[in-house]
Amino acid sequence: MKTQVNLDVIKQLPLDKLLVETDAPWCGIKASHACYSHTKTHFTTETEKKNGSQVKCKTSHMAERGGTRGGFGTRGGRGGASRGEGGEGRGRGRGDSRGRGRGRRGQRPKEDSTKAWVPVTKLGRLVNDGKIRTIEEIYLFSLPIKEADIIDRLLPDLKDEVLKIMPVQKQTRAGQRTRFKAIVVVGDGKGHIGLGVKCSKEVATAIRGAIILAKLSVIPVRRGYWGNKIGAPHTVPCKVTGSCGSVLVRLIPAPRGTSLVCAPVPKKLLQMAGIQDCWTAAKGCTATLGNFAKATYAAMSMTYSYLTPDLWKETVFTKTPFQEYSDHLATSTKKYTVGVADKSYQ
Repeated sequence: MKTQVNLDVIKQLPLDKLLVETDAPWCGIKASHACYSHTKTHFTTETEKKNGSQVKCKTSHMAERGGTRGGFGTRGGRGGASRGEGGEGRGRGRGDSRGRGRGRRGQRPKEDSTKAWVPVTKLGRLVNDGKIRTIEEIYLFSLPIKEADIIDRLLPDLKDEVLKIMPVQKQTRAGQRTRFKAIVVVGDGKGHIGLGVKCSKEVATAIRGAIILAKLSVIPVRRGYWGNKIGAPHTVPCKVTGSCGSVLVRLIPAPRGTSLVCAPVPKKLLQMAGIQDCWTAAKGCTATLGNFAKATYAAMSMTYSYLTPDLWKETVFTKTPFQEYSDHLATSTKKYTVGVADKSYQ
């Protein structure tokens, strides 16, 4: 009888848009069985009234609610319509990736990779404006590269590969602090190689930081011939040596077709540098991958350190890009404003 009276009251309400949350007896469940694991929501619109459609009743468990305060969403936010059953309520449900806790936080928005690059250094401005078109112009004057976007602009074919991810620990007063160390190598196979090492609490952050450091440490690798200068350069021009810690790596020129005779770690670096044939010799604790990779990187950086007879040509000195384009750098096309209190300075 009580249910019938309540229904009569509801029928007298305007039927434009009616959203009512009711108890279990409204949907035919006995009052003694009114557990809180059922939520009954009725939607009645004017269109449904004209079409003669019946009132819809949906039974959902508390774990799927999230629409009202105090429920658990389906790993959604505060129980929004797209995450849990219900409306814009603040349900203290599970977040998208945060486990229990307050909802609607979920995952952070991903960074827009297509965002326009805004250089912050003079070298970056010259590269962005097209005044410097090749990375060799930077190497010629030994200009420091402080932005990874400079390398992305000048070397678009650069590829990266993770050599190793290892956990490292530090003893603190509160106990051991574990972080992850990533070793990444970048190269384009055309005489450019870079190596980066980064530690971070998260693996993804460590890899991202190592890639940036590897791009900032890109160096040119000189390639040459073993015998007659026929075809394209395929090996190192001379014997070079590099060391790091107890590891010592020696690169020896090899005839065409020899391939890379070396361990997997230096083989990966030589391949990404564009060296096709090479003999190697190594000693020390080569099981330490970080030192092994750094020693190989140091050896390849020595390829431009030897002044061979073909480099004895007279050098014609020119102005550095900063001197040549000083007028362009002086006239900034963008005004930067700094606000102090209610005043702004241009």
